[in-house]
Amino acid sequence: MRGTSEGQAAGIEYDGRAVCALDVSDLERSLQWYREALGFEVVHRLDSWGWAELTTPLPGINIGIGQVEQPQTEGGTVITFGVRDIDAARRHLESLGTRFDGETRLVADEVRLATFYDPDGNTFMLSERVK
Repeated sequence: MRGTSEGQAAGIEYDGRAVCALDVSDLERSLQWYREALGFEVVHRLDSWGWAELTTPLPGINIGIGQVEQPQTEGGTVITFGVRDIDAARRHLESLGTRFDGETRLVADEVRLATFYDPDGNTFMLSERVK
């Protein structure tokens, strides 16, 4: 279904960025690898959460890496869609029966996040930057 304007479709107004979040077992080792192997640059780091966001050569597409004790070896990637209004996007998805993982949460007074699942249980996330 096509939207009526750029960045808008199906009742959600996208803001033009996406972060692909990956679990890692060692944040420092992974940061070094992503910088050296792929040429990514760190654009944001939140040590208290074991999190870093890196740029890719693709405009608007970043990779987020978060340290966890047991990284998933299959199906652990979470595609995160940047949205302008997370509440409106969530209402739209909930109106279609989409299952969410708890409430929308605020992280470090920087970003609001809401995790949801497709019909097969694949994990996705909405992200709204706090202004």
